Amino acid sequence: EAQLEESGGDLVQVGGSLRVSCAASGVTWSNYCMGWFRQAPGKGREGVAIIHSDGSTSYADSVKGRFTISQDNPKNTLYLQMNMLKPEDTAMYYCAADRGPYDRTWYRGCTFGFWGQGTRVTVSS
Repeated sequence: EAQLEESGGDLVQVGGSLRVSCAASGVTWSNYCMGWFRQAPGKGREGVAIIHSDGSTSYADSVKGRFTISQDNPKNTLYLQMNMLKPEDTAMYYCAADRGPYDRTWYRGCTFGFWGQGTRVTVSS
């Protein structure tokens, strides 16, 4: 079973950059979709970016051109590089892997069912 642990959330200013990380175990990158989701205060969870098992990526329109999802296979770590941050990017960010049984959520061709505990990103103006 996949185990996911996020880190790197912080308070940043508008226009700044931040990279959040997700340490993954029990995941074979070549077999899994991995993704980042976020949930802002008072709002529902939304997909941000995913990377398919073939390495292709997909982004929400709201972050396209500003965020980059990547993975470091030897380190079993997933990253989300966030640039030109806006106040509306403030949220709890969750790492997710597909194929799991928990809170199954379909997004851009993958059904995510393993989740981390989240890391908080706050963008101040």
